[in-house]
Formats: sequence, structure tokens, C-alpha cells
Amino acid sequence: MNKKSASSRIGRMLNVFGSAVAVASATRTGNQPIASDLRMLGIDPVQFSSIHRN
Repeated sequence: MNKKSASSRIGRMLNVFGSAVAVASATRTGNQPIASDLRMLGIDPVQFSSIHRN
């Protein structure tokens, strides 16, 4: 593995982690997460919005 691919993987991992934090924060406060963050995590935004939370 060369330096470029290692840094690329680390960058992608940080992006996924950031999306997870953003989605968790939005749901915790009762807001709809940003669609791009949901897609980054492999979650369909339309299906996510159809979930009814108390």
C-alpha cells in the first residue's frame, strides 16, 4: 500500500465517522439528518424519513 492510498482510506474513514456523528446528533435532537450523511452510511434517506419516532 502506498502513502496516497493509505491517506485516502483514512480520509474516507474520517468522512464516514463524521457522517455517523452528524446523523446521531440530528436524530438525538429530533431533526432530520442531511441526506448526504445518510447516504454515506448506506441508509436510504426516504426510508429513514418514514420511520416514526416518539
